[in-house]
Amino acid sequence: MAVQLISEANAAGARLELACKELGISVRTYQRWVKEGPDPIDKRPTAKRKPPANKLNEEEKAQIIKICNSAEFTDLTPAQIVPKLADQEVYIASESTFYKVLKEAKQNARRTRVNPPRTSSLTTHIATGPNQVWSWDITWLPAAVKGFYFKLYLVLDVFSRLIIHWEVHREESSRHAQELIKKAVFKHGVLHQPLVLHSDNGSPMKAQDFQNLLARLGVTKSYSRPRVSNDNPFSESLFKTLKYTKDFPLEGFGSIDEAREWTCNFVKLYNTEFLHSGIKFVTPLQRHTGADVEILRKRDEVYKAAKGKRPERWSRDTRNWSRIDQVALNPTAEMRNTVEEKKRQLP
Repeated sequence: MAVQLISEANAAGARLELACKELGISVRTYQRWVKEGPDPIDKRPTAKRKPPANKLNEEEKAQIIKICNSAEFTDLTPAQIVPKLADQEVYIASESTFYKVLKEAKQNARRTRVNPPRTSSLTTHIATGPNQVWSWDITWLPAAVKGFYFKLYLVLDVFSRLIIHWEVHREESSRHAQELIKKAVFKHGVLHQPLVLHSDNGSPMKAQDFQNLLARLGVTKSYSRPRVSNDNPFSESLFKTLKYTKDFPLEGFGSIDEAREWTCNFVKLYNTEFLHSGIKFVTPLQRHTGADVEILRKRDEVYKAAKGKRPERWSRDTRNWSRIDQVALNPTAEMRNTVEEKKRQLP
């Protein structure tokens, strides 16, 4: 019927493509039907076909479900059920058919008894000032000798982004990690103060001696979730900034002293001159000391004065230079949505 209607429309002047489209078939399908003669076979995926002769009926499917859910086979997979039935001189269908029937019945989940999946809750810490939440990690600095690396240990303040303390060694070890944190705590006078130290799950971070040291210093330990790569974002972001600076030696450091000297210069530049986008383009040292409050206030006055002089150049309010009062380490989805909503409301 479709061939007849399309042929008549085409003979009357209608374009073949539009005539085929009107009946929901392609030109290629029409051409194949014409070529096959007066009784073409509809090979379209949507065509209604007679069920194959070997298809299971509903009673056989129900029998498979009943056997799989019986007390004898409830904990077994079809790969085990089918041979056991054969040992009882019973054959209903193949293993693949068993799996297909279970899938249709939505019973193709793990059939053996297993422990419930273990989930790790997201660790969220909020810093409202410096020396409340620190993040630390270890990264590799390439040496001039291929395949050899120096290890940079670095502690970062989450609130101010200030590099609290750093060291470069030839190897990773719990001993170096202990010395790093011990020096950082005493350097900034936070012994037995409410301080959270966050890190990933590396062996120096999870060593028992290192955890005992944190307990003696009064530091609360915090770790990333297992197998989650972005739960320590502040340290990872800083390492990317470090390795993408224009003077980072891509050919590697010639010695550990050279690596230490370069890192020392980078830390000084980063803490005192780098305008950080995450803290309203002030330096980490300015934010750590509280000097950013006055800096941001003056910026706001400059912008408002500029708008007062030439208001026709401003289609909206001036840029928001208000200080960020708190920083969350791994914020929850609700907290992120709240922040995004506030950003949309800002000029």
